[in-house]
Amino acid sequence: MKKFIAYIVKALVDHPERVQISEIAGRNNIIIEVRCHAEDMGRIIGKNGKTISAMRMLLAGLAAKHKRKVVLEVVE
Repeated sequence: MKKFIAYIVKALVDHPERVQISEIAGRNNIIIEVRCHAEDMGRIIGKNGKTISAMRMLLAGLAAKHKRKVVLEVVE
C-alpha cells in the first residue's frame, strides 16, 4: 500500500524527491503518513479535499481485500 500511495503522490507533486511516506502497521489497521514540500500540500489535498478523499477511497478498497483498515494522513 505504501508503494501504491508513493506512486500516486509522486505523480501529483512538483518535488517528488521531497516526498516521504511512512507506514505504521498494527494488527488490523495501517496508518500511512505522507510528508512533502510545503508548496505541494495543496496538490495532494486538492480542491475541497477531493484528491486526498479519492486516495483514501482507493486505499480503503485495497485494504478491504486484505481485511484491514487504512488511515491516510498528510503531515506538514
